[in-house]
Amino acid sequence: MNKEELVKEISKKSKVSQKAVANILAATLDTIEKTVKKGQKVTLVGFGTFESRKRAARTGRNPQTGATLKIAAKKVPAFSAGKKFKELVK
Repeated sequence: MNKEELVKEISKKSKVSQKAVANILAATLDTIEKTVKKGQKVTLVGFGTFESRKRAARTGRNPQTGATLKIAAKKVPAFSAGKKFKELVK
């Protein structure tokens, strides 16, 4: 399911216009992105948690040449599914 299909489904279930749903979804995603960028967690009880995690520096290998190279430490976005969501997917 892509974003457009998601908007249509939410619109149908909530009986709200697709334009309004698209705006709400965009605002929701923007808020989650900005909050995680600040290093804070966004927890939706039963659904999951969005957060940033630190990835340590490590040594990698170029698959074409076999040469080793250093990969810098960085922060990456992460999502952990909540209990209810995990059970639903089983």
